[in-house]
Amino acid sequence: MKEIKKSQKLNHVCYDIRGPVMEAAARLESQGHRIVPLNTGNPGRFGFSPPENMRLNIIQNLSRAEPYVDSQGMPSARQVILEDCRRKGFPSIDLEDIWVGNGVSEMISLVITALVDNGDEILIPSPDYPLWTATVTLAGGRPVPYRCDEAAGWQPDLQDIRTKIGPRTKGLVIINPNNPTGAVYERPVIEGLIQIAREHSLILLSDEIYDRILYDGDSHCSPACLTGEIPVITFNGLSKVFLAAGYRAGWFILSGPKGGFKDFREGLSILANMRLCGNTFSQLAVEAGFEPGIAAIKALVSPGGRLYEQREAIYRGITSIPGLSCAKPRGALYLFPRIDVNKFSITNDETFVLDFLREKKVLLVHGRGFNWPEPDHFRIVFLPPVEELLAVVEELRDFLTGYNQGLPQNGQGVKA
Repeated sequence: MKEIKKSQKLNHVCYDIRGPVMEAAARLESQGHRIVPLNTGNPGRFGFSPPENMRLNIIQNLSRAEPYVDSQGMPSARQVILEDCRRKGFPSIDLEDIWVGNGVSEMISLVITALVDNGDEILIPSPDYPLWTATVTLAGGRPVPYRCDEAAGWQPDLQDIRTKIGPRTKGLVIINPNNPTGAVYERPVIEGLIQIAREHSLILLSDEIYDRILYDGDSHCSPACLTGEIPVITFNGLSKVFLAAGYRAGWFILSGPKGGFKDFREGLSILANMRLCGNTFSQLAVEAGFEPGIAAIKALVSPGGRLYEQREAIYRGITSIPGLSCAKPRGALYLFPRIDVNKFSITNDETFVLDFLREKKVLLVHGRGFNWPEPDHFRIVFLPPVEELLAVVEELRDFLTGYNQGLPQNGQGVKA
């Protein structure tokens, strides 16, 4: 029988967060090794729990989750999201502007599939969350990376964005707070992004899944709250702020000029109807309300709270290692440290994280897995307790002592 090959549409689709390095980790686990999984922001794996009101509402209303529901989402769940958006200051939205589905990942895929024609270009930050780039590619579009400036705390470079706009540019992605850098965008930067979208008739696609995971009194600015003149699609969900990644509850909100969405809405309806409806159990969790979860995350990111103290510990630890530097994250769950590639003769960041995995059994993600062009960064998740993070820091410190990728042995870097 002739070999069955994957679709050519997947040839340029990458998702290295769960790619070759994770596969190597799985092989090590199958051999009996314990791997510290610092590659994904998965709160439940590190002892974080969703709000009890969400759990209880699912348990108490299981029978309501058994039939198909509205393909756009349960009205009761959308009502909770609508009220939250109004508290934030979203202008002129109603239930028909909200779509609920199986996590933000599905919502991004649905929107991009409905939006992008072959050859259309979507501007995406570099570094990015790679699902965005992969989804645009799979839809037949062309992801165009725009630079975020590490020296400015990873804020988007507005001038670089302007140079990347062409006749096929259709949308501009914003990831704020940012994954993988932990940057929180300043209001003037958001206003600048809105102005660019206005000048070039672009749709703004705003990924805000970490919008309440903020440190040091920082605040989040959503573009939907600053303009009603241009179309904005805002994505959010339960996985991070509400610590319920496995519930797979995500949504998006359409805001801006109502008349401009008519044909696009038809496309969204076609795609939503094709998959019948989103996960009904998770919509019961949304229906339960957000207040307990908002209060819980606020405590976690405040001084003395677990996330705050873990961020402090890992940041101090990483920046104390010779050859590593890092912009301190202001939001989200990650550090994106820079490696001195000259000091360690690093030419391949994936090799670096593979070498560290094999020697120390700690799983990280290399920077190019986030479509960063140089081999000089990696991402580390700071969800484990402080003592575990400090142990990882010492393992990394020991590993880097004498590490030199310029002395290859079987394709790996070695200790000098």
